[in-house]
Amino acid sequence: MKRSLFLAITTIALVAAPRVSNAQLGALKPFQLGIAGGASQPMSDLKTSNNMGYNGTVAMAINLPFIPVGLRVDGAYNQFGQKTGGPKLHVISATGNIVWKLPNVGVAPYLIGGAGLYMQSAEITGAPAVSDNHLGWNAGAGINLPLAVFKAFVEARYNSYSVNGTNVQFVPVTVGIMF
Repeated sequence: MKRSLFLAITTIALVAAPRVSNAQLGALKPFQLGIAGGASQPMSDLKTSNNMGYNGTVAMAINLPFIPVGLRVDGAYNQFGQKTGGPKLHVISATGNIVWKLPNVGVAPYLIGGAGLYMQSAEITGAPAVSDNHLGWNAGAGINLPLAVFKAFVEARYNSYSVNGTNVQFVPVTVGIMF
């Protein structure tokens, strides 16, 4: 008797429970590719020798079902303008990130952070470029905007790595789309 009552209540709860459609979830796809671009703001020591620059990013997202955590691999290119006498800096990065989707209504906020390889090249006018590689990390936040065919996003991430005891820090603010 108790077993059949339990089965009946469970069945009714499953049938009567509200269903969440793919449209409400933002059409969660297991894999997504994306592109983004925007401005890069130098911070701390980097700000003394470089002006604001630009950023271009390609991304591959791995969305895990049933949990608000996903993975994202990003390849980014940042270039910073040269102040008087300072080097022009190019930074290429390859990072692995964890994306934590926050509860939402309409737009979907998220937190992102990870680590990776930062490959920098510094050019001073009249001198050969100097290149080296460093491990670093990034952390930030963004907002997903679900659209009909793809998902648009806006995000800002703090990036940091060390070069001979000097911290290189910058914040790219990007706008992009995920397919």
